[in-house]
Amino acid sequence: MLTIALTGGIGSGKSTVAKQLEHLGAGVVDADCISHALTRHDAETLSEIAAAFGPEVIADDGSLDRATMRARVFADTAARQRLEAILHPRIEARMCAERAALCTPYAVLVIPLLFETGQQRLADRVLVVDVPETAQIERVRVRSGLSTAEIGRIIAAQIPRAERRARADDLIDNSGDQAALAAQVDRLHRRYLALAGADDLQSG
Repeated sequence: MLTIALTGGIGSGKSTVAKQLEHLGAGVVDADCISHALTRHDAETLSEIAAAFGPEVIADDGSLDRATMRARVFADTAARQRLEAILHPRIEARMCAERAALCTPYAVLVIPLLFETGQQRLADRVLVVDVPETAQIERVRVRSGLSTAEIGRIIAAQIPRAERRARADDLIDNSGDQAALAAQVDRLHRRYLALAGADDLQSG
């Protein structure tokens, strides 16, 4: 199955693009959704995280205290790498299993830390959703209430915007309005259908 890796910096609009592609007929597997599921319900994952970071990172309901963990890992590179070593192999395994179960013309793997984890190897093409950093900061601040400093630490933990753009096979500029975004997504969907040899499925 043709596989597209969809990535972009925090606040770039990855989820919006993924939803539009899914609406058009793509099969979407989201690494963040898998990560949230693992850190809410998976006893083995939560036990390993607690062993590595202490019981204070586990909330009263037994799930990961995401705010506590975020503050820890974005202030400490070694801690972030330790958490990623626990989560990323599990996330990748589930992504591949979910992709194998798809019955769609092509698959989209939404992976925020695509290049940072080397997971571009899972895909045939890389699609980057891009916005200026000032727009990233404002969108995340409004959406999540994080401080500018916290958002800055998250952005600093990701590869530079210029490098991400340079490594893209396909690029979406999400600095415009919804109509401009939808037009770009539609063009790419048609291209991916053609690459997958599934043009006739678009009209069928």
